Amino acid sequence: MKKRSGIPVVALFLAFPLLLSSPLIAQQRGAKGGAQQQPAAAQHASAPKQRTANPPVGGGHIPARGPAPSRTAAKPAAAPKGGAPAQGGAPARAARTPDQPGHPAAPHVDAGTDRWVGHDTGKNNPTYRLAQPWQHGHFPGQIGASYVYRLGGGTRDRFLFNNFYFSVAEADYDDCADWLWDSDDIVLYPDPDDIGWYLAYNVRLGTYVHIQYLGPS
Repeated sequence: MKKRSGIPVVALFLAFPLLLSSPLIAQQRGAKGGAQQQPAAAQHASAPKQRTANPPVGGGHIPARGPAPSRTAAKPAAAPKGGAPAQGGAPARAARTPDQPGHPAAPHVDAGTDRWVGHDTGKNNPTYRLAQPWQHGHFPGQIGASYVYRLGGGTRDRFLFNNFYFSVAEADYDDCADWLWDSDDIVLYPDPDDIGWYLAYNVRLGTYVHIQYLGPS
């Protein structure tokens, strides 16, 4: 009887069950060694998402609405010692200190409550009284939370956006010292207390100032 070259047929029959059982053994070993590594996509989907709390002021927050109208009139200016009237007949402004830690000293909107901090001096504040309210008409563009405008250059005295000019109230100059007049985004709201003014809210900083419309460019 001649021997066949290669692996005997009997050996192949004996090895065949071992080949079938090897995947099962590998799976069992993997189970004993711990959970198998998930694909990157699966890991990302299963990982809990971290929620970032809203910043206390600014940081992209846009108030849903402007301040509510005041129910009382602004207090008249108190005459300083010596009898000289206050500048512009305006009442002295409160010391600029933050209302709480993490908030600016300037008038601003609390991102957690949408409260307009600093807009509480009452109706017809002498600080913002104009001899000719709406001298250049009303801003023809849209105002409110749905309309964000990008500042297009200028200074606090005369700045531009959307092909229209505006100016900041002199009393608010210090409140916009850190505004970027060529790149900041702002939102306009009506001022319910002071005739002739809008409230310009800075989306980046969360602060706001009174601005007057000066007409088209």
